[in-house]
Amino acid sequence: MATKRKPIFVLILPRFEDIFHSFYTGEITKGVNLAASRLNVDFLVHITDRLDHSTWLDPTLLDRKSVDGILFADIDNDVEIVKKAIMRGMPCLVLNNKFEEPINCIGINNYEAAFKVTEEFVKLGHKKIATIAGDLSTQAGQARLEGYYDALKKHDIEADKAYVKIGGFLRTPARQATMDLLKLKDRPTAIFAASDVMALEIIDVAKSKKIDIPDDLAICGFDDNPLRSHSPIPLATVAQPLVEMGRLGLEMLYQISHGRAKLPVKESLSAKLIKAQSMGK
Repeated sequence: MATKRKPIFVLILPRFEDIFHSFYTGEITKGVNLAASRLNVDFLVHITDRLDHSTWLDPTLLDRKSVDGILFADIDNDVEIVKKAIMRGMPCLVLNNKFEEPINCIGINNYEAAFKVTEEFVKLGHKKIATIAGDLSTQAGQARLEGYYDALKKHDIEADKAYVKIGGFLRTPARQATMDLLKLKDRPTAIFAASDVMALEIIDVAKSKKIDIPDDLAICGFDDNPLRSHSPIPLATVAQPLVEMGRLGLEMLYQISHGRAKLPVKESLSAKLIKAQSMGK
């Protein structure tokens, strides 16, 4: 008599620069691993090409005989790839996203967090507030930029296009974006970076130009990345429950695969602003 196999779930990770050193990837995987251990299931990590989405779902991943469900770490706004898996009868759940459509998802309220950061700068007396946005092919990147815009609008501060740069969550583009911002004749007095990795680049460039932080330039990042400990000045940031999102994601997918969940599953987790010296008083 054949023994029943352990349930197997697949975690799909879109590949990007420094993926194996990525705080986001590490925290999500940690959370999935915690849930897999508790549930006594296995999970496979499928690293995919970010540009060629046709490689995300090969036939073996869509075989219900060998795979019990797919957990997308993110989808770079490609809803069709999720629908393709759903049409094949594969239980799916998408992390770091939210949908109006009946698609299972667990996300972090990036919009609300970015709104709070920008509003905190306003409360501190800033009106020249710039942002270095993340990857706008992701919902997280878009939501953080929207939160920034709407907070300015709430306080009747006109958004200056020159104050909005794209860093893609990456070091090199963020460094160039910072140099461009600090060259402006009417340069910003505060910068909201959509990731701590980018915020650290801002600090480095500012210090090289003898710009005092936070008196001449206030800075806030996003992620609560352990790299903050290497900052020459305590970095304000936003802590998001990534491990919790990964853990909850696999647990809910397990319930979905066993027909025990009320569908569609939709969860929104809150992030928390952590004030520090870089933001000023």
